[in-house]
Amino acid sequence: MSATDWLLLIALSVLWGGSFYFAKVAVLEIPPLTLALGRVLIAGAVIALLIRPLGGALPRDLATWRMFAVVAAINNAIPFTLIFWGQQHIPIGLASILNATSPLFTVLIAHAATADDKLTPGRAVGLLAGFIGVVVLIGPDLLSELGRHVLAQIALLAAAFSYALGAVYSRRLRGHKPVVIAGGQLIVSAVLLAPFALLIDRPWTLPHISGAAISAMVALAVFSTAIAYLIFFRILNRAGATNALLVTFLVPVSAILLGLLLLDEYIQLRQLAGMGAIALGLAAIDDRPARFLREKFRLTAS
Repeated sequence: MSATDWLLLIALSVLWGGSFYFAKVAVLEIPPLTLALGRVLIAGAVIALLIRPLGGALPRDLATWRMFAVVAAINNAIPFTLIFWGQQHIPIGLASILNATSPLFTVLIAHAATADDKLTPGRAVGLLAGFIGVVVLIGPDLLSELGRHVLAQIALLAAAFSYALGAVYSRRLRGHKPVVIAGGQLIVSAVLLAPFALLIDRPWTLPHISGAAISAMVALAVFSTAIAYLIFFRILNRAGATNALLVTFLVPVSAILLGLLLLDEYIQLRQLAGMGAIALGLAAIDDRPARFLREKFRLTAS
């Protein structure tokens, strides 16, 4: 990964860090299927406005739209619904920890399904260190919640696995611009979700929805979906599936730093230790720091 890729990954972590908070506010009043549909509809409208200015055009061949349909199902419709349903029952912190299993699933799937995204010892150590860092950062006490609301926790793990499948499968769309991939999958996601939301949630029968819930859904769609997917698919095209989903390790870091900067919160020693473990994990995965130290050691020894 280049320096630009890492900067994009950090920006994406900030956008997706906010998604857990927006979703927690919105799902209190908007059912999961309706929220997922609103998210992809609004985000799809934003992307539609950006496709031509960004030099893209939606494809006309059926084969590409079939791939969009697969990505829409496993990268949007299924995980969005599972996460929103699960967040009705478990804390944001635990949801973040379970979501951080995405890179672990991804590296196993990518190792089995690709020729250029293989599991290496350094990557394995880095992934393990990053996941431990997330647990320490958010708070091991949240692990006491494991075993309660088991179905909700399984839903979050299933969503993480679905994201991993989506990231690896999306490599097939590498020839298309990020804005085209984002737009195509969001359009199909809306088509997939609409019947279920209309039949199950019957959104026209919902009681009055507050401005806070609607604002949270709009923020979730615009920032944590439309803009975030433009960045995500660019990273995916440039650096591969496993590297793209390393963002889930950085999401809790971004959330805590935003709280420090914007809400006058403070950082605990445990959180610094967690950030350190995540940094070491990412350095091990990137391998450049290790190569630099090995070269330095060889020069010193000679």
